[in-house]
Amino acid sequence: MSGGISAGEAAWLSAASRTIATQILAGHLRAFGRPLLAGCGADRDAGQATQELFAAPLVVLAHDGAADPRLIYANRAALTLWRRRWREMVGMPSRLTAEPEERLQRAAALGRARVQEALQGYAGIRIDSSGRRFRIENARLWTLRDVQGRPSGQAAAFAQWWWL
Repeated sequence: MSGGISAGEAAWLSAASRTIATQILAGHLRAFGRPLLAGCGADRDAGQATQELFAAPLVVLAHDGAADPRLIYANRAALTLWRRRWREMVGMPSRLTAEPEERLQRAAALGRARVQEALQGYAGIRIDSSGRRFRIENARLWTLRDVQGRPSGQAAAFAQWWWL
């Protein structure tokens, strides 16, 4: 084993990724009063919930709470949309998901979500790994909290997007 992941285990199933998936799901429930995924409430088995979050058709991303946040989670829909593998996406500065011209507006929305704990209806332009632009609509942003309840990052989810 290396880094808590066996040779045959996917990175998104690591203990750290399971913890982040739990924070994403719990944070969404706390922020919006409803589960992110139908049937994925607080009583759901963490391993099963982690798999369902990764396989969900909506795009889900999360970044840490650093001054220049880095992505700590991306589900399959996010990896497909940004055309990146887990090891390329997770760990990269989250600002790189948007074009330079869009980063100020993105940072402002993340700031509002941080102050308010959550934000609904966010829209913006993003860019995939090859430079192709797409617009996201009706995104939800919310705060992630660690086991002590301290803010530890932010998550985003959206199902509406299209290529520009």
